[in-house]
Amino acid sequence: MNSKILVVDDEEGIITLLKDYFEINDYEVYTAHNGKEALEKISKNPDIILLDINMPEIDGIEVCSRIRDYISYPILFLTAKIENTDKLNGFRVGADDYIVKPFDLEELGARVSAHLRREQRKSNHTKVKFYKDLVIDYEERSISIDNNQVSLSKKEFNIVELLSTNPGQVFDRERIYDRIWGYDNNGNSDVIMEHIRKIRIKLSKYTLENYIETIWGAGYKWIK
Repeated sequence: MNSKILVVDDEEGIITLLKDYFEINDYEVYTAHNGKEALEKISKNPDIILLDINMPEIDGIEVCSRIRDYISYPILFLTAKIENTDKLNGFRVGADDYIVKPFDLEELGARVSAHLRREQRKSNHTKVKFYKDLVIDYEERSISIDNNQVSLSKKEFNIVELLSTNPGQVFDRERIYDRIWGYDNNGNSDVIMEHIRKIRIKLSKYTLENYIETIWGAGYKWIK
């Protein structure tokens, strides 16, 4: 899927230049000519924004300030000149980078691409976690240790997922049971002990590390 970019500038020549360049490089390009229009185009959910600072009525600093609490993707400011105080103000409201006009198109394209790769790595990090020799892929619902796949049942993986996504937090058996089996299930939470035992046996085939710690009288936690 092509990356989406929102270009905001009150100079028609810059809008045209950047739109043509990024479309040639397979981006889906949205444009806005002022701050008000930029706020309206946020609903397009771009992957990155190029935002001119000096615009009439609503400038780039104000636009960034209004949207930053609601979006996480990169915002790169475009500016003809930059003073240290302006740069600090921009970073305070959530800017990720500055592009000074006149700019080299290839350098701008490389910086945009670098920010998007960084965002992709951040996104992947939320799906995969590394614990010493153990790797958990939450999207694939798989666990490997030193490239050896560990075969877990659905319930066993759900328990690992619950504990490992909350490292250091203690869960008692009843809470684990309610979260995994459902609040309306009439089973016995003692089954958690057996599942934890099986998980430990399967992990111990490939590692001496103990990832699930028993907190006597309290429950279980994933070791940070």
